[in-house]
Amino acid sequence: MRSGPKASYAAPAVEKAFEIISLLAERPGGVLISEMAVLMNRSVGEIFRIVIVLEKLGYLRKSPKDDRYSVAYKLLELAFRATPAQDLVAAATPTMRKLVIETGQSCHLVVINEGAGLVIAREQNPGTRGFSLRLGAEVNLMTSCSGAVLLTYLPQDLRENVINQARQSGSGQSQLEDLEKKFGTIRKRGYEQRKSFITRGVTDLSFPIFGFDGKIAAALTIPFLELIDGSQKLDIASCKPILSAAASEITELLGGSRQQDQYH
Repeated sequence: MRSGPKASYAAPAVEKAFEIISLLAERPGGVLISEMAVLMNRSVGEIFRIVIVLEKLGYLRKSPKDDRYSVAYKLLELAFRATPAQDLVAAATPTMRKLVIETGQSCHLVVINEGAGLVIAREQNPGTRGFSLRLGAEVNLMTSCSGAVLLTYLPQDLRENVINQARQSGSGQSQLEDLEKKFGTIRKRGYEQRKSFITRGVTDLSFPIFGFDGKIAAALTIPFLELIDGSQKLDIASCKPILSAAASEITELLGGSRQQDQYH
């Protein structure tokens, strides 16, 4: 018997259940029960009933093609309901509203949607003049500031998959080589800044937002509009630390941590 004050509270079945979930979390392609037994150094009999119960409760799902088990979305749903951030937009909206007031600039939130970026939230400049993207607008991942940030922080295999999808849709064929050279620079300084490829007078500034799993969740972007008479509330240099702080705040609400706490 184990020694220690909590030895009498051992719950082998519960421990095995979490071992199974942890194992599957590292193997999104799924695992057979026989493979689980080998990887966990346990017998099939020890884990079979636990797997079946987890599947019945909705925490695991079995592929109808090859009987491999993987973690179901119910676990993610439970995690979101048990934490302050129920979803990305709900977490980001209050911070984005504060951001546009402090900077006098519009902002938007972009996520990856297959081979493109998608604007899932936006807040418009509260002043009389401004520039913003519409909600639901599609963003070219290969040429946009937001796209560069999203691609930079994707794991290599996912990045290649997304880029292939973008290329198949005809987006950014000629920009791929230039974009790959930027990944290291963006990761080092923690953000991207570039002149808009579409709108004159707009310089895009984008910071990453990370989820509770440490992976890139979205890009928070200000399409900075510089007025001819210089009457904008702040210059772009002054906007950077405010935008960085906003991205960090949203990341913290999602249960994540910023990989880059400071911009350079």
